[in-house]
Amino acid sequence: MQKRTVAFVTLGCKLNFSETSTIAQQFIEAGYERVAQNKPADIYVINTCSVTEHADKKCRNFIRKLHKQNPLALIAVTGCYAQLKPQEIMQIEGVDIVVGADRKGDLFQLVNESPLKRGEALSYSCAIEEVKSIFPAFSQGERTRSFLKVQDGCDYYCSYCTIPLARGKSRNLSIATLVEEAKKISSKGIVEVVLTGVNTGDFGRTTGEKFIDLLKALNDVDGIERYRISSIEPNLLNEETIKWIASGTKFQPHFHIPLQSGCDRVLAKMRRRYNTTMFYDKISMIREIMGDVFFGIDVIVGFPGETDEDFAATYKFLKEKVKPAFIHVFPYSRRSNTDAAVMPDQVQEIVKTNRVEELTKLSEQLHADYCNRYKGTTQQVLFESTQKGGMMYGYTGNYIKVERPYNKESIGKITEVVL
Repeated sequence: MQKRTVAFVTLGCKLNFSETSTIAQQFIEAGYERVAQNKPADIYVINTCSVTEHADKKCRNFIRKLHKQNPLALIAVTGCYAQLKPQEIMQIEGVDIVVGADRKGDLFQLVNESPLKRGEALSYSCAIEEVKSIFPAFSQGERTRSFLKVQDGCDYYCSYCTIPLARGKSRNLSIATLVEEAKKISSKGIVEVVLTGVNTGDFGRTTGEKFIDLLKALNDVDGIERYRISSIEPNLLNEETIKWIASGTKFQPHFHIPLQSGCDRVLAKMRRRYNTTMFYDKISMIREIMGDVFFGIDVIVGFPGETDEDFAATYKFLKEKVKPAFIHVFPYSRRSNTDAAVMPDQVQEIVKTNRVEELTKLSEQLHADYCNRYKGTTQQVLFESTQKGGMMYGYTGNYIKVERPYNKESIGKITEVVL
């Protein structure tokens, strides 16, 4: 008997990536054959993002593409867009099942029990206020790195963001559960783990445990040689944690920290929990303790009311004070049911585009400056399994990308390399 086939599409963040991987594993363990998303399959699962209108549009286009690829396939849609607008998704031709945040961990069971296409789509979702559950998840498939979900949801309610509406309140798995998950990752020969969540540093909200105690427990797991913290709010990175990380742990000198604006007036309108002085003090504290850390910084441009002067303040703050190694630049996207959506002085799209270009050029310059500081130095590089044009690539502990001619013996191992 031929195996039923299933394909997966993941849009958006690393948290989605870890969840899709875990759901996929459930299908595989039940005897399904996983195929590429561009191949005909019996079942398609789409894990969606809704951080921007572009993300929603991308999801709709994927659904139509997959339905055209195999009109007889069952299509299941989950993720943030599925929670926020299930009725909208159910109207798209080809969709059979829409799964909200509360039942995402049950997606395999829901699809497996509904193997045939129906006349109309089924929705499994509830109001976001009722979502209390969190299911363990980590990514696999790569030989070198895994994304481990430690936390979900957010209680911050920034004025531009739909994530609390899509993922619910901040909640987390226990340290004991996450240590067991890390041991599973280690047993697969994976040596690097990236801790991921919506508001990772808010860990402990539901279990009463401390973030630093999670880090210490994971640090003791045999076989894992490196950890990274994917994204953490600046107000949640404290001196105790930084000093412990710097004391010779497996946690790498690499942080991804959202700034969003370098203008205090805009930060206040965004309802961020810090100002530029506090942010700069935090970055300075980390550098003083850990040295030349790789900082990836998130910035939103074109927030309602952001003037040329406000943007210039952000540009100057990044270029002259923060000097990160990389800037992730996002144009503000108007999202329904957020306070920012109805604010006056919405910024024109062409202005946002120009500001994105300016910060992207600055990011390229800052990244080149950071990498050039390490030319001629010997670094530990973990080479990844991907081979492109006879070359392999990997990352140093401080996240500098390194390319070398492909050597099978180096894959998945940390190797000393002169940059």
